[in-house]
Amino acid sequence: MNRPLVATYRLQFREGTDFAAASELAPYLKKLGVSHFYASPIFAASPGSTHGYDVVDYNRFEADLGGDPGFTAMSDALTREDLGLILDFVPNHMGVSPENGWWEDVLAWGRESRHATTFDIAWDAEKILVPVLGKPYGEALADGDLKVVVEPERARFRFDAGGYQLPIDPRSLGHVFGFLEHEERDRLNRRFAVATPVDGDELTERLREHLGDAGFQSALTHAVEAINGDRTALHGLHEAQNWRLAWWRTAREKLTYRRFFEIADLIGVRQEIRHVFRDSHRTVIRLAKERRLDGIRIDHVDGLADPKNYLLDLRQAFQSARRDPLIYVEKILTGEERLRTSWDIQGTTGYEFITALSGLYVDATKEEAMAEAYADFLGEVEDLRGMIKRQKRSIFARNLAGELAYLTGEALDVAARGLSTRDLGPDTIQRSIVEVAASLPVYRTYVGVDGVPTKDVAIIDAAVAEAKSGREVEADEPIEFIGRLLKLDFEEAADVAGALNFTRRFQQTTGAVMAKAVEDTVFYRYNRLIALNEVGGEPDHYGAELAAFHEAMRIRVEDQPEGLLATSTHDTKRGEDARARLYTLSEAPERWETIVAKGTETLGAFRHQIEPLLVSPDPATEWGFYQSLLGVLPADFDPKDRKTLAEIETRLLAFVEKAVREAKRYTSWTSPAEDYESALKGFVSAALDPANGFLETFWQEVQPFVAAGALNSLSQVIVKMAAPGVPDIYQGTEFYDLSLVDPDNRRPIDFSARVKAMDEAMSMPEAFRHWRDGRIKAKVTAASLKARQREPELFTRGDYLPLAVEGPLADHVIAFARLREEAAAIAVAPRMSLKLLADCGTIMPGEGCWGDTAIRLTGPLIGRDWEDVLDKGMLALDDRLRLGDLPGKLPFAFLLAS
Repeated sequence: MNRPLVATYRLQFREGTDFAAASELAPYLKKLGVSHFYASPIFAASPGSTHGYDVVDYNRFEADLGGDPGFTAMSDALTREDLGLILDFVPNHMGVSPENGWWEDVLAWGRESRHATTFDIAWDAEKILVPVLGKPYGEALADGDLKVVVEPERARFRFDAGGYQLPIDPRSLGHVFGFLEHEERDRLNRRFAVATPVDGDELTERLREHLGDAGFQSALTHAVEAINGDRTALHGLHEAQNWRLAWWRTAREKLTYRRFFEIADLIGVRQEIRHVFRDSHRTVIRLAKERRLDGIRIDHVDGLADPKNYLLDLRQAFQSARRDPLIYVEKILTGEERLRTSWDIQGTTGYEFITALSGLYVDATKEEAMAEAYADFLGEVEDLRGMIKRQKRSIFARNLAGELAYLTGEALDVAARGLSTRDLGPDTIQRSIVEVAASLPVYRTYVGVDGVPTKDVAIIDAAVAEAKSGREVEADEPIEFIGRLLKLDFEEAADVAGALNFTRRFQQTTGAVMAKAVEDTVFYRYNRLIALNEVGGEPDHYGAELAAFHEAMRIRVEDQPEGLLATSTHDTKRGEDARARLYTLSEAPERWETIVAKGTETLGAFRHQIEPLLVSPDPATEWGFYQSLLGVLPADFDPKDRKTLAEIETRLLAFVEKAVREAKRYTSWTSPAEDYESALKGFVSAALDPANGFLETFWQEVQPFVAAGALNSLSQVIVKMAAPGVPDIYQGTEFYDLSLVDPDNRRPIDFSARVKAMDEAMSMPEAFRHWRDGRIKAKVTAASLKARQREPELFTRGDYLPLAVEGPLADHVIAFARLREEAAAIAVAPRMSLKLLADCGTIMPGEGCWGDTAIRLTGPLIGRDWEDVLDKGMLALDDRLRLGDLPGKLPFAFLLAS
């Protein structure tokens, strides 16, 4: 539990990766140099889950991964290599599945269930809506899709809806027993009719005894057949349940429980209730007590009713077990937003670091040229901020209509008690809620029983002002009323309670509105430079001054020195090296425009008219496709390699389908447009067919971007390894990561190649000259981690010192130092690599290109001996470090003095 924080290594379980595979990987991770193994969710999840975020049991390890024995063996393997374990934990929601015992109990017993308060259910609704039918309920009943089944081996009755099964309330089984021709019929009727939840096990035992009698079992089989053949009786049984089956399309507007985003198969968990918290965290607390857990990553912390107090409860629960593991949260910080230091955690998972990095490598001076090229290709100028606001309105009003209806009801209850608000109607209130949510610049605010933080007052007031200025609601008063609710601005206890209820649910919903509207819609529509369309990113923040990056790092030292530094995750829209390559387009928009123009001409025959005003691919999708193609092609790609081509085609076809469905412009997941999608896929396949003459020419013309992208990739590694925080390495990204969005970024990893790279005796300059194979990235990563192992505190809590660069190529360099007591480090990395390589004519600019460009050293950095971390050796420095003198003539450096 006291392991120094060096770096984490994230591994995705499932899809062929289990505890045994992770155990075998432990020696490699130790050799690579990380300190902590960071595991994706490993608790029991819904059958067939590919990710584990649909957990069904917080206290049971997934059997398919190896169960309890497999976990223990993995834990022991990590301990032998002195690696800590960080678990990805999902407190906000659970999977709605027959494997979820808590959910099953709620469905069977309704509000009398011992778990009735576990889930965020609207118990004032008549029934728990279960929207799983492929057609309206009446049609499903008439078509024979519904039936009762008996599971003799488990001694229970189930209501089957086309393969989806639900528990039957034991008190309603009289509907079945009424068809039973057996002497036990009346006794069973009476016994089950008066049952309570505590009788559950006894009822199961008695039913199992009866089923052991062949005569009873035969009679019950006939009874079940009879009720299944009687649609009226079957409907009567259905109506006697605590749940109601419904058409899946009903979920968005009538769902009676809080979902995760718009996914009906994930139900919100009420962690604010003490017994729920205790029951769901029992195993992770035990693991910490047993020294098998060193840290925990909290998924979707913004979905919780009260994140601050949840994290306080978590910290206290660990401390009660005399342990103090690391706590990280999946929290997306936008704009000027900073992590709430009152949460007392190590930090976020690091999406804000990706945003800061993008500012380093995107050329802000060329934004206008790229905007013009994009607008010319589209034939229109897109308004990103307007697009975002429209999509937030649409997502809230349509996809999350059920949540909006709930909030409207809560607001109306408070409004009805006020003389100045009693005349506000449901439509006005609803539109006001939508406008305030659409105007919110952050994922959520954090108002709760502890009060209204000053930061949130300012955010709410600004959102209210913007909502009023939009004039989507005719009067200011209803919008101001929503602002009062969010600030708990009431005197009467009933009104304050109502405002708290409204605000809790509003805050849990706005994160979903933001994520679905921006990350899962607009980021697939607005394709000017898709490298900026990243989780937590803002595509109209196009590059930044070096000072902005230095300020972001200063804030990291202040707010979260032990926060994670992410560059790729399971949720990023594309791999870190695909982004690094695509950043270079910003340096030459005119050249990119020319390449795209040639492509559109060559592939013109494969673009199809779908309807009068729609072609496939549409312009925005086609512009984005060329970028995606550039981002996914391996650096050592050979256009004549049919096997690699086939793999890339398969990946891109899956990606474009997801992209256009997420964009929800001409097709969607719920209503696929077959003609549009078929034409789009045909276009993609044609682009990758060597016979059509596009791909080979495209690959030749983008080579400058590929080389500059590789230099950006290595620069990004240096910056990440020396920046304040803890580098998080996503599985396999020691080599180039040119992944597309999930599920592409969960493909199996060839770890044998990575193990081999660790053992190869090759100098850093030699590896750099073979940059296309990716080994150079692995070598830089491993060497940098060794430096962090020696001085872990230097790289987390050490001071961050920007270093001035002078000379003709100063704009192509970022340099900074880290200082803590006697230890110090210097990081030097290139930027704006496309122009740098164009001017130098080689990917080795250290060989005579830098001229008199130098880094100015100050104070405690002067007159010390420095170790070259990357390729060993020592050098002594005065007050200047010339770029031409960097070790190995490399265009980057990592130096350490202690």
